[in-house]
Amino acid sequence: MTNNDQSAPHESTNATADRRTTTDDAGDEGDSFEPDPERVAALREVADDVRGETSESKQLANILYRTSDLYDADEETTPEEIVRNVKFILEVNERGGLGR
Repeated sequence: MTNNDQSAPHESTNATADRRTTTDDAGDEGDSFEPDPERVAALREVADDVRGETSESKQLANILYRTSDLYDADEETTPEEIVRNVKFILEVNERGGLGR
C-alpha cells in the first residue's frame, strides 16, 4: 500500500471523528439542538432521495426525516424519542405490519 492509499481512509476517519465530536458537544449541553433550517432541508432532501418502493428504503427515509426534526424549530423532540420511534418502526416491520 502506498502513502496515498493510506491517507484516504485516515482522512475519512478524521471527518467521522469530527462529526462525532460535534454531536458529543451537543449532548454535553443537555441534548439541545439549535434550529438549523439548512440541516433540516438537507436531511429531508436525502430522505426524499432514498425513499423508494422497498420497506427498507421507506424506513431509512423515515429515520432521516425524524432525525431532521431535531433541528426543526417547529418540532419538539429528543434523540431518545427518535431512538424509541426508530425501534418501534423496526419492530413493526419485523412483525409484518401494524395489523399483526
